[in-house]
Amino acid sequence: MKKRILIAPLNWGLGHATRCIPIIKALIAHQFEPVIASDGDALLLLQKEFPELESLELPSYEITYPKKGKRFKLKMLQSSPKMVKAIKAEKKVIASIIETHQIDGIISDNRLGAHNKKVPCVFVTHQLQVLSGNTTWLSTKLHQKIIKRFHECWVPDNLGDINLSGKLGHTHVSEIPIKYIGPLSRFSKKEAPIKYDVMVLLSGPEPQRTIVEKILFNEFKNYSGTVIFIRGTIDQEQIISEENNMIIYNFMTSSELESAINESRLIVSRSGYTTVMDLTKLSKTAFFIPTPGQFEQEYLAKRLTKLGYVPSCSQEAFNLEKLKNISDYKGLEAMDYELNYKKLFRLFEGK
Repeated sequence: MKKRILIAPLNWGLGHATRCIPIIKALIAHQFEPVIASDGDALLLLQKEFPELESLELPSYEITYPKKGKRFKLKMLQSSPKMVKAIKAEKKVIASIIETHQIDGIISDNRLGAHNKKVPCVFVTHQLQVLSGNTTWLSTKLHQKIIKRFHECWVPDNLGDINLSGKLGHTHVSEIPIKYIGPLSRFSKKEAPIKYDVMVLLSGPEPQRTIVEKILFNEFKNYSGTVIFIRGTIDQEQIISEENNMIIYNFMTSSELESAINESRLIVSRSGYTTVMDLTKLSKTAFFIPTPGQFEQEYLAKRLTKLGYVPSCSQEAFNLEKLKNISDYKGLEAMDYELNYKKLFRLFEGK
């Protein structure tokens, strides 16, 4: 009888769901039976990737961004009672799912209520430190308090000096085993001829996804090279259109996106951590535009720019002129990291 492991990524952009894809594939390869649990676009994406797996809906945290980045922290504070309510509801649903679906373990990617004392539970995060400006100490303390409710914490990064998350994922946390599992990506690097000069790769919560889409669309419609534009909306049907020099997709499957990124000279995208991991795995040249007000993305973009890997700028400041200095940066470089999944999954063998 295969052990059934609940995989529960947060529905906040698509990154939490997409970085669960290699974990789900590894579970299947090691004779576990994954069960998917999430909500919204994250759930829809994983259902498209794994139509053969059982999937369940969890309560939505209903996370939205303000139109102005400087109001981000205020918006999060205003949303916190709603989130607390959703987390409480999530805990109840999780307890019920464990009984009704014979769950033997849980892997939660940033879903704060996806744990239960009856089964081994893992929390996946690259944020042992949660940046929030002058309240970083508080947001970090609250996050670590939640992490300690799980049996283990898996950090998708390298432990050594050469790493992607910097101070986000390299802060001491007592009372819980932290395991560095190396950067996670659903993609593989393939030698492919360049078909596109630029790929615009979008994702993330509204309304900021739409705002940056309009900015980039207006800029790149005047671009002389070939552009593939991935809007990052997960709809039931794939829609492909063309305008001037651009081929536009609402979304791509993992295999399509892997091919298109390999075939693109430059990627213009957010600096979300999963995107950083994916582009590092594929050793790509990139330009990052962090989501306004999201301290984590702003930190990652500034850090990678300072280290000389990738240029970046704010959403408001972006124009085509910014791409002229790309050659001054060395681009992202793949990190060879062999993860022993058999050893990692031993936590779930004890039951």
